[in-house]
Amino acid sequence: MNNIHFSDSVIISLYFFSLLYIGIIRHNNKNPSQNDFILSGRRLSLTGFIATLVTTWYGAILGIGENTFLYGLQTWFIFSLPYYIFALIYALWVAPKVSEYGSLSIPDHFRKYYGESVGIIAAILITFLASPAPYILSMGILLQFLLGIDLGLALLIATVFSIIYIWNGGFSAVVRTDILQFILMFFGFFLLLGYLWQRIGDPITILQTLPEKFLDPLGGNTFQYLMVWFFIAAWTFIDPGFFQRCAAADSKDTAKKGILIAIGFWAVFDCLTILCGLYAIGYLQNDQALLTYPLLAINILPAGMFGIFIIGVLATLMSTIDSLSLISAITFGRDILWRISKHPQDSNPIPFIRRGLVIISVISLFLAFLIPSVVQLFYTLGSILIPGLILPFLWTMNKTKILNDENFTINWIMVPVMVSVVWFSISKLTGSTFLGIEPFYPGMGASFIYLILLQVRGKYGY
Repeated sequence: MNNIHFSDSVIISLYFFSLLYIGIIRHNNKNPSQNDFILSGRRLSLTGFIATLVTTWYGAILGIGENTFLYGLQTWFIFSLPYYIFALIYALWVAPKVSEYGSLSIPDHFRKYYGESVGIIAAILITFLASPAPYILSMGILLQFLLGIDLGLALLIATVFSIIYIWNGGFSAVVRTDILQFILMFFGFFLLLGYLWQRIGDPITILQTLPEKFLDPLGGNTFQYLMVWFFIAAWTFIDPGFFQRCAAADSKDTAKKGILIAIGFWAVFDCLTILCGLYAIGYLQNDQALLTYPLLAINILPAGMFGIFIIGVLATLMSTIDSLSLISAITFGRDILWRISKHPQDSNPIPFIRRGLVIISVISLFLAFLIPSVVQLFYTLGSILIPGLILPFLWTMNKTKILNDENFTINWIMVPVMVSVVWFSISKLTGSTFLGIEPFYPGMGASFIYLILLQVRGKYGY
């Protein structure tokens, strides 16, 4: 490893071997049913639910460091607060219904409510929305930093190693490894914060010495920009990771309680990561914002402690890559390939899911190369895809509001996406935001117009 002490190398190597052991060697079910492979037989306990939800939802760890180093406390207002709000709404309203309705995936849910074609279209969009590309990019950059290798090779290693143990184990392998990842990610950042406090000073003193721009909630950006990030957090409603875990929970109560407890853990972890990022503002002098945490750690932590911190970062990344890779593979393999192949409903879609895993990995690698910024990947995918999915999904949360017009629903999904794509493309071509409006807003505006049209038509007694 590049300039890494031998003890750190041993610790990091042991981490990788531990994941392989937990995810592969301890896996005994060689021929799982699709219910076992996708949802662990709907037997997910509260402990497993919390561990896998907390770790999966927090994969953007290098992006958090990047944004905090560049914009300070703005990070909490765009990557923390909005997600608490929408996760709370999800816990109280959506989670019990997901558990009750019994669908295996969001596209499966769309298909039941709107028809086969709508289910496939939703699956295509969710394949990209759930793409692990931002996290593969983060892990590739981290491996490049640690190993001193080319970014392309680092991305390939990150992809292969993060999905190898879900090939046979599916969701059960994800949950088992996520319990370990949960412990490591918290321990790693508690460790770094402790050393920073001892070496540099307490957090209050650090906040008092920061330039004013790093304490600004807007971080030097416009209020409109901040609000786009706020509404992007609404993708919690159509986040396939949330849906999968609620569908896999052993009861509605587990799903509801699990999310509420997870919000508390996210809040604690946000405090740890943002505080560490704020220390870096005054301590590091470099232009590699995406490597804020590793660079800070290598300067602050002694040998051995650095290795422990790095496996905490790796745990945060890999727990998200494996989960989203599996979800994308299920979406692409089962909800697209298996559906359009017209196989019997009682046939096993797992071979298609594994085929989808390979295809999704290639697509994610391409996206990571195309948009080599973690934050920009989030922003672009969210701005374009969320407007087409969120309102049609929320409409299904009331069982009495069944929409039988498949063509209307297809337009309701696709028109907002196309509006956002066109708006985004014009902005890129002109070099500035078209009409000063972010692409997310016209897309959501188009979706609300369809919602109004749906009610004006009076189909459901409105």
